[in-house]
Amino acid sequence: MGRRWRDGRGRLNVRAGSASAPASASGAEQAAAGVSLEIAASYRARTKGLLGRDAVEGALLLSPASGVHTFGMRIPIDVAYLDRRLTVIAVRTMRPGRLGLPRLRARHVLEAEAGAMAGWGVRPGVRVEVEPLS
Repeated sequence: MGRRWRDGRGRLNVRAGSASAPASASGAEQAAAGVSLEIAASYRARTKGLLGRDAVEGALLLSPASGVHTFGMRIPIDVAYLDRRLTVIAVRTMRPGRLGLPRLRARHVLEAEAGAMAGWGVRPGVRVEVEPLS
């Protein structure tokens, strides 16, 4: 179930009713949050990431990736490690100048400003969807 994206923009949908998220009254899965997304799939885009930015609008998806660092960053960030099915394995907040250990099952990494992911409902066990925009 390999996913291949191109550098560009997209939309991140956090699914309510996922493994550890509370189910809605009807029990059906619903999109809980739609977040603007930047996709970094090329080596050059993944290497640059959020370096040199003072703020992040929405989130950045690094794919493929299993770990990140915050050397050269100006702001603290939330980092979510995703498996092949886009299920969140772990979420960490990292201050600038830190090295995050790679996660064994991680295939993608999602980055956002510190505190943003909690507001979107991104936590371990929750599944996200990525909709690339043309």
